[in-house]
Amino acid sequence: MEGRLRAPTGRYGGRSAEERQAERRRRFLDAALRLFGGTPGYRGTTVAALSQAAGLSTRQFYEEFRSLEDVLAALHLQVNGWAEQAVLDALATAEGLPLAERATTLFRAYARGVTCDPHRVRITFVEIVGVSPRLEEQRLARRARWIDLIRAEADAAVARGEAAPRDYRLAATAFIGSVNGLLHDWTAGWVDATLDEMVDELVRLLLGMLRPEDWRPRDT
Repeated sequence: MEGRLRAPTGRYGGRSAEERQAERRRRFLDAALRLFGGTPGYRGTTVAALSQAAGLSTRQFYEEFRSLEDVLAALHLQVNGWAEQAVLDALATAEGLPLAERATTLFRAYARGVTCDPHRVRITFVEIVGVSPRLEEQRLARRARWIDLIRAEADAAVARGEAAPRDYRLAATAFIGSVNGLLHDWTAGWVDATLDEMVDELVRLLLGMLRPEDWRPRDT
């Protein structure tokens, strides 16, 4: 279908067109989280099924989105946004903490934000992969944001004398790959551990990256 249908304008039932549009979009995304992140998954969902799950019509779907891929793209950004906000909120409370405690706070927030809902995990680690070049670019761009966050944390730790000075670009990329892989396997039931044990292991991995055996902290 070329483009989207035009949504009605003006006030109705005491709400503006923009408010009604935002509610419709939220209902489609909520339904997509359940269907794409559960059964039948993104590839098994039709526009008609999604519209029915949202309690809306297919016409209303095309007023908000061009395709199901657009819905998945928006949902992927939303789920990542929730996790990112959880991490930023946690970091705001971790100011001044030693590196190990700060890292634990960061990864506990991320892990809980991602794994609190199995639907979010599936969107983040399964459904988004291999859909199209466009969504691969989006997925890698979002991963790059997490890599940048780790690099910034590493550089700040170096400046505080808590980590060995070096270029952490490749190390941060490898570490994010480890985080994603471990959390995916854990949520799939392939790793027998509690969430706290997972976080502790990730923190040990990060500290090993930041503090090699031959490094000594700077005197402060």
